[in-house]
Amino acid sequence: MSIVRLSKVAATFACGLLALCLALQLWQAYVLAPWTRDGRVSAQVIRIAPEVSGSVEAVFVADNQRVARGDPLYHIDPRSYRLAVRQREAELEQARETLRQRDEQWRRRMQLAGAVSREEVANAGRALRIARARAEAAGAALDQARLDLRRSELRSPVDGYVTQLRVQPGDYAAAGRTNIFIVDRRSFWVTGYFEETKLRNVQVGAPATIKLMGFDPLLDGHVASIGRGVADLNESRADSGLPQVSPNFSWIRLAQRVPVRIELDRVPAGVVLAAGMTGSVEVLQAGTARHWRLTRWLQEYL
Repeated sequence: MSIVRLSKVAATFACGLLALCLALQLWQAYVLAPWTRDGRVSAQVIRIAPEVSGSVEAVFVADNQRVARGDPLYHIDPRSYRLAVRQREAELEQARETLRQRDEQWRRRMQLAGAVSREEVANAGRALRIARARAEAAGAALDQARLDLRRSELRSPVDGYVTQLRVQPGDYAAAGRTNIFIVDRRSFWVTGYFEETKLRNVQVGAPATIKLMGFDPLLDGHVASIGRGVADLNESRADSGLPQVSPNFSWIRLAQRVPVRIELDRVPAGVVLAAGMTGSVEVLQAGTARHWRLTRWLQEYL
């Protein structure tokens, strides 16, 4: 056998071996490895709604502005609430004066118990109890008026970013109606939607890495929880109450995707997180290399 022929055989064998290695890597990267390109950044969004109504007097923030917990957001005209406080203070003072009078009358009746009838003593005691109850109610009404006055200034309950600012000076703010949203900057997490065939290699507490589409540095995290349910269209009910089962069934069965929550442990400097960002998520398995270059290259670029 000539050297040329041996070289061709060796080259063919090497190419076949290389193709087999590549096929194994593809199988490892796409079928066995617990990873997904369907990862989404999520965050808690706080809905800010006033607890009192009134005209907006001033707005202290702008859209997408970063705020700290306790920073003022906007101010509702407090004049009517200040008047309510003054009115409740006057009502409380009147109730206290009535209580003092009823207390004095009851004490006099008790001192003259032998000279007055029992009915008069009982009536004095009853009037005293009513006056005391009215004084307590007036005190509670004053506390409520002061609380409403404090609520006329809305402050941020968390550290975060203002988003969807829908209020400006002159607007009427209705109690219970949301007009500012704040993204909690300390609540970011990533949801990876893993195929059900890969869940066997996903364990709660396992370390994970996240590669965002817009940034090169990797984010570190860990599996916090695994979703325990996804919607089943066959479970929807018709008006008759019976399940609506699709008559069509595809012979090609696609693996369902199950949400897995990844809590972030480290975010590299310079990486800006925003709810809705997309990226790839890889859950690291015990006993495997943290970054197998060929597998990661296949997952990232193919």
